[in-house]
Order: sequence, then structure tokens, then C-alpha cells
Amino acid sequence: MRTRLCSNLEVFFLLLASLLLVLASWDSSCYRLLISSEKDANELQRALERASAGDEKEVIITTINKAYVEPVEDEYPTMLDLFLEGFWVGEGTRHLIDRLMVVTMDETAHQRCLFQQLNCYRLVDDDDEFKFGDDRFSGEKIYMTEGFIEMMWRRTLFLNRVLKRGFNFIFTDADILWLRNPFTMLGKNTSLDLELSVDKFNGDPYSEENPVNTGFYFIRSNQKTIKLLETWYGRRNNSTGMKEQDVLRIIMQEGSMRKLEMNVMFLDHLYFSGFCKDSEDIGSVITIHADCCRGIKAKIAESKLAIKDWKRFRNEQKNGLWEDTKRFRWRNHTICRNSWPRQKWGAATATS
Repeated sequence: MRTRLCSNLEVFFLLLASLLLVLASWDSSCYRLLISSEKDANELQRALERASAGDEKEVIITTINKAYVEPVEDEYPTMLDLFLEGFWVGEGTRHLIDRLMVVTMDETAHQRCLFQQLNCYRLVDDDDEFKFGDDRFSGEKIYMTEGFIEMMWRRTLFLNRVLKRGFNFIFTDADILWLRNPFTMLGKNTSLDLELSVDKFNGDPYSEENPVNTGFYFIRSNQKTIKLLETWYGRRNNSTGMKEQDVLRIIMQEGSMRKLEMNVMFLDHLYFSGFCKDSEDIGSVITIHADCCRGIKAKIAESKLAIKDWKRFRNEQKNGLWEDTKRFRWRNHTICRNSWPRQKWGAATATS
């Protein structure tokens, strides 16, 4: 009896020792990961709450990396400078900076963001698929390169985290000039789940034949939109060589949005324009996207010219000119056109 008791005690202490070893190992790795994830979640919540308009839970989100905050060839302004300049020179847009959350993809971008005294959230990869180190999403990602595609998918994954927290948002690329307040049009119809920009508007705001552009959209947080982004991101590993925007187009063509009973509207170029297709009325234009430009250098050069055109219009309008704002013409986007190999310009304007 005594021998059996001793044997049982030995087994017990061996199990206890094993448990302590497991706990010690867990404490040194898993526990730190758990605390880190919880801290990151709290920081995200605080950043969203700072940007939300009271109880409305509607925010503006953009993403930047090192390429957007550092000068090209040592020449200022940066792309981020021009993005912020749009809010400054726009009509009734300055206060919208308070509703902006800037998601930084690397430490250089984060430090520059903090220096600008913006509402900054440092994106920390807690997904095994994206554990590539701090420099993975740093620097310029040329259109359709592997790094560009990977960064777009990372963005999609993150934005669904925001939806799951109950926040509606406008997502905007940081190469878009906000010249008027989009909230005067977007989010007003509460029956709409998603309001998407397009490369070329076909005239029908409810036609899924519109070529979508995921650089600018308003999305409402609900089970339908969360499921859409889960479905969308779920196609990542089966879509090698395709950017997330192209995959969304395929999902639409397959009828997935209809199956989810989503209400989607596509945005008219008259209001939400870009270098692929100018607005035909400067008196109506709300945003200008530096799309159809290959590389940051071309985007910056064309955006500077767009701001000059906008300032010229505003000054001349004060002096009684431009009663018919449809007569105003933007400059030709020669720099963007020349940033592409000659044979690829047409394809760029069709699939930016």
C-alpha cells in the first residue's frame, strides 16, 4: 500500500513538473503574445474612438508607408503632405482631419505621422500570414508588383477588423485630394451597405458592370459587409498575381453581393473623379484620385498640378468668373501618361 502511494506521488510530481515547464514556456512566449495582442486591440479602439463623430461611429481611414512620407529625390512635398493639403485648400474640409485615422505600415511612416500630430495607428502584424518583419510593407510598392499586391491584401484584412468593431468608415487612399466633404453625399442612405468608386462610371449607379476602384469607398458595418470582406480575403491564396480589387470584381460577377442581399451603389465621376477620368464639373467635384499614375513621383507631380488648377478656379471664381463651372478644364495628365510604357497606358486607364 505504501509503495503504491509513493508511486502515485511520483507520478503526480512528474505531472506537476511537466505542467510547470509548460506554464513557464507559455509565460515566456504565448503570454507576451496575448498581452501584445490585447494592447494592440485597445490602441485600435482608442484610435477609432478619437476619429469617430460622437456616437455615430463613422470614421475616415487611410494607410501610409515610408514611400508616402519621405520626399522623392529629396524634393518636397511628400504624398502625405499633398493629401493633407487637399483638406486645407478644400471647401469645408479642414475639420475632417479630426475624423481621420492614419494607419501606418512601418515605423518611419508612424514617426512622421506622429510628428504631423495626426491620429496615428501603427499596424502590427498578428497574423501568421504576414509575419515578415517591419520592412515588409515599407518603401514604395510599384503597381502590380508582389509587394503591392501583398500590401493591398493586408489592408483588406485590417479593414474587416474595423467593421467587426461596429464602425462605418470611408476608406481613402492617401493619393486622393479631398476638395469637398464626401459625407454630404455618402452614408446618408442607410439602406446602402457599400458605396464604391469606379475607374470609369458607366452612367448607372447600381450596375455591377462598373469597374470598381477600391481606393475610395464608404462601407457600413453589418453582418453582410463583414461576410463580404471575409469572402473577399478568403480568395487571397487562390488569386496569385491578382490584386484585391480584381478579385472583388470577380466576386461581384459571380453574384456574391446579390447572394448576401447587399445594397451597393457606384460613385459617379462627376463627384468622385481621378486622373483616369476627370470630373466634367469642377463645381461638383468632391475628390480627385491620383489613379492611372505609375509610381509616387508621377502621383505627386500630377497632384501638385491639380491643386494649382483648384486654387486658380477658386481665385477666379471670387472675381466673378466661371458662372458655368462645367466650362472649366483640368490640365492634361501627361506626366501620368508618360509614367507608363507606351503600350500599357490604355490598360492602366481601364484597370487602375
